[in-house]
Amino acid sequence: MAFDIDMIKKTYANYKQRVDKAREVVGKPLTHSEKILYAHLWDGEATQAYERGKSYVDFAPDRIALQDATAQMALLQFMQAGKAKVAVPTTTHCDHLIQAKSGAETDLASALDQSSEVFKFLESVSNKYGLGFWKPGAGIIHQVVLENYAFPGGMMIGTDSHTVNAGGLGMVAIGVGGADAVDVMAGMAWELKFPKLIGVKLTGKLSGWSAPKDVILKVADILTVKGGTGAIVEYFGEGAKSISCTGKGTICNMGAEIGATTSTFGYDESMERYLRATDRNEVADAANELKDYLTADPEVYANPEKYFDQLIEINLDELKPQLNGPFTPDLGTPVGEIHDKAVENGWPLDVEWGLIGSCTNSSYEDLTRAASVAKQAVDKKIKAKSEFGINPGSEQIRFTAERDGILKIFEDLDATIFTNACGPCIGQWARYNGPEQPKNTIIHSFNRNFSKRADGNPNTHAFVASPEIVAAIAISGRLDFDPTKDYLINEDGEKVMLDEPKGMELPEKGFAVEDAGYQAPEEDGSKVEIIVDPNSDRLQLLTPFEPIGDKIDNAKLLIKAFGKCTTDHISMAGPWLRFRGHLDNISNNMLIGAVNAYNQKTNFVKNQLTGEYGPVPDTARDYKAKGIPSVVVGDHNYGEGSSREHAAMEPRHLGVVAVIVKSFARIHETNLKKQGMLGLTFANEADYDLIQEDDTFNFVDLNEFAPEKQLTLVVTHKDGSQDTIMLNHTYNQSQIDWYKEGSALNLIKKENANK
Repeated sequence: MAFDIDMIKKTYANYKQRVDKAREVVGKPLTHSEKILYAHLWDGEATQAYERGKSYVDFAPDRIALQDATAQMALLQFMQAGKAKVAVPTTTHCDHLIQAKSGAETDLASALDQSSEVFKFLESVSNKYGLGFWKPGAGIIHQVVLENYAFPGGMMIGTDSHTVNAGGLGMVAIGVGGADAVDVMAGMAWELKFPKLIGVKLTGKLSGWSAPKDVILKVADILTVKGGTGAIVEYFGEGAKSISCTGKGTICNMGAEIGATTSTFGYDESMERYLRATDRNEVADAANELKDYLTADPEVYANPEKYFDQLIEINLDELKPQLNGPFTPDLGTPVGEIHDKAVENGWPLDVEWGLIGSCTNSSYEDLTRAASVAKQAVDKKIKAKSEFGINPGSEQIRFTAERDGILKIFEDLDATIFTNACGPCIGQWARYNGPEQPKNTIIHSFNRNFSKRADGNPNTHAFVASPEIVAAIAISGRLDFDPTKDYLINEDGEKVMLDEPKGMELPEKGFAVEDAGYQAPEEDGSKVEIIVDPNSDRLQLLTPFEPIGDKIDNAKLLIKAFGKCTTDHISMAGPWLRFRGHLDNISNNMLIGAVNAYNQKTNFVKNQLTGEYGPVPDTARDYKAKGIPSVVVGDHNYGEGSSREHAAMEPRHLGVVAVIVKSFARIHETNLKKQGMLGLTFANEADYDLIQEDDTFNFVDLNEFAPEKQLTLVVTHKDGSQDTIMLNHTYNQSQIDWYKEGSALNLIKKENANK
């Protein structure tokens, strides 16, 4: 069934005219990404050419997707906006609050019991305000979006950084904070700095053990976790056309791991096949009528160096299977070349778990390719040395895979089939019963492998690979196993090798499902009652933030974060997910994973008022209680990772007025702005080293806060000496207005009240 077909047809009806006008205004051929951007301008047709990486532009996204962990705060904010219904098609997906432990049936029942309050809240708010609701167990948000909502040439935003998965179906799909989503849900424009463009030309064709996952693992190795910041990555070439639609989704999905705004592919036959296989013939027919406009102009791909800010070429014929990790998704090593590196770095070579699934690699094709490897282990009498865990991407995938005997193959290897949900990928994995933290190695097909990410254990070395490589290495039990040339010993003592994996792009019998898990909203939600227990520890109605003001004096350093500080370090997931709808409770995890630059410890900072050391949240609460503002200082790419706006709301709630870093990840910088805080960067990165543990901060010219004007910070040290530091920012006037009003939401409420 094609959801929102009228909206899609309306988007397509204006597409040619808007793209033609944009091409005329820009004065040159357009990339696929540019066509989508210019076709979704808030003011309609283009009147000017925007400068990549500099121009702030208002857009009109076609739709929004929310996942349960971030939906709580987004919807709590939307409830304050004074609107009766969402302005654009929006869906809520319950996939993050289901912990993987024993298996799908038991784990889902446990989640329904433990998180019933949250699920009922999300269901009632969705009913009241016109959001489609996908029940717990229906599937992982990004797989469900790809199967039901994504369409070529569309623009969507979602409150999860892996919203970019929909680029596999030719969209510009971008992860945002909840406040951004609230703007669009309330009928406002969505603002984005016009992205730069990175082109990735794919030649040749994948074969053997190489998979679409290896493409993005190679790109991550080339660009690193911040190399795509502020850019859209557009894949093209004959190699791109040879990759399946869900394979394209995998590649786009992990674009979040290089900091890219999003990634996308031009419309092609693989997308048409996928649309028709997922019962969206109307969308495929409409896209076919517009297909020349749903990819780049021919001149762009013929001479890409003229039209992209950066160009990468990858020959798929030569691409080897990759292993990325541990502890960062951009540390790449070809399979079979990791032994010496592992020994040198002390990485355990024995693999304890192989995990297949997540939003990145849970398609039917992924499961069939991994199952083809698993079946060989059964048929060739090879006993798997590692444990297996499988997370199907959706109930439709699970039902179809079970019907076709795919899940039975994994079960024959004693695999645990987890719920159609995120599970271990986002830290929802009850792997240990106690406090043990053994040094170990796991391999998975997920997208992130930061320390503690999967199981909360800082000593778990997680490596990212394709599903088929995960299966092969888990069967062997060795990280350095190379299925292209190494053999295994079966139960009869015979030497056997694994054959190359084989998969099916789409099921021969078509997809099937009895209950996909979708619930449409009430036509009239005015009578739907939303109840939030004031004594709940899971949900808390929001109180608007007060403006920080144009005078900040005597602010204290809360923490100077050393090295990598992701949103997992700032606001951990795992067991903290249960508090995502309660700002005060979840603020007790604020920056507890960040490393203090002065003692190299986590969650142990100096309270300048007492001279004692203690947890970061406790110290912040003490400053706040005494009316003293605080400041956070950070390193490069601060706030990389998940889009969770809690990483911005928690500091705001606990009295942090400014975050000063060497550089920001895009989404986090925007989230800080949305919450009415100062997100600033050192004009001279070396000034990071000037910050001392007992520093006090005075912002001397904040009353002159203006676009493209530096701010001056006077830092007073314990001995009375001072340093004057210049700070850069990227605030435009609208964003400065958010700051002055206390938050973007405050401004929305004010504007709605005046209508």
